[in-house]
Amino acid sequence: MRIYLTGATGFIGSALVAELIGAGHQVIGLTRSDAGAKALLDAGAEVHRGTLEDPASVRSGAEDADAVIHAAFDHDFSRFVENCEKDKRVIAALGAALAGSSRPLLITSGTGMGSGEHGELAREDVLNTGHPNPRIASEIAGNALLDAGINVSVVRLPQVHNPYKQGLISPLVEIARAKGVSAYVGEGRNRWPAGHLSDVARLYRLAVEKGERGARYHAVGEEGVSSREIAEALGRGLKLPTVSIHPDEAAAHFGWMGMFVGLDMPASSAKTQASLGWRPSGPSLIDDLNEERYV
Repeated sequence: MRIYLTGATGFIGSALVAELIGAGHQVIGLTRSDAGAKALLDAGAEVHRGTLEDPASVRSGAEDADAVIHAAFDHDFSRFVENCEKDKRVIAALGAALAGSSRPLLITSGTGMGSGEHGELAREDVLNTGHPNPRIASEIAGNALLDAGINVSVVRLPQVHNPYKQGLISPLVEIARAKGVSAYVGEGRNRWPAGHLSDVARLYRLAVEKGERGARYHAVGEEGVSSREIAEALGRGLKLPTVSIHPDEAAAHFGWMGMFVGLDMPASSAKTQASLGWRPSGPSLIDDLNEERYV
């Protein structure tokens, strides 16, 4: 297939370009920069210029594609709500480009959107439209396209990792360096799901190849890794003490990360594995942290 990929030069997108091309697909990658264009060409992909701030420029790349994967997101969390609304507009624009066809659009969300009660495993068959996380805007936008007859499906991401980057854990490294301690909240029993980068890239490929309208997939290799385990691994790598922070002090200690660090967000990928025959096999999150490449 000829697949248009947003976020093609990012952490996940770069791995996905290689995964798609390795499986025999043609890739058209979205980029805003000359450096990004060079990286895409070097990887064997075509280049489409555009920015998330200009949905029309993103939409035009989808016009002659057989399928679209939307993996781009603005990760400036100081403007998180605004960026989630921006993502909603981009998804709507991409859907408009595919109107009247059965061409698949695979969008990206977070596993938290499948959460039920606090501490329950998030599941693929759950969509909590009242979720307080502003990222729910992406799935609401996807649902609107489904109602309009567009072939939309969703990949929900956990903490995606390799030895060099680990999703929201990477900012914790900088916070620990600045504060001189590696911290967790309370007893540190709250859990975050995780998925290795190679497994996540393979899941995107399998999902877009299947093109199942309305499907939701969880890119989860580990259902939940405790925040204390994560903090202890960072403490070892950074040679810093590991400490507990009272929940009331989380915002002051962690800054914008304070909204996330105490959340218990385990997630299942059982339905995803059964549907796609996907079997995560990459290293665990703690194994990657123990390599200390981030240091």
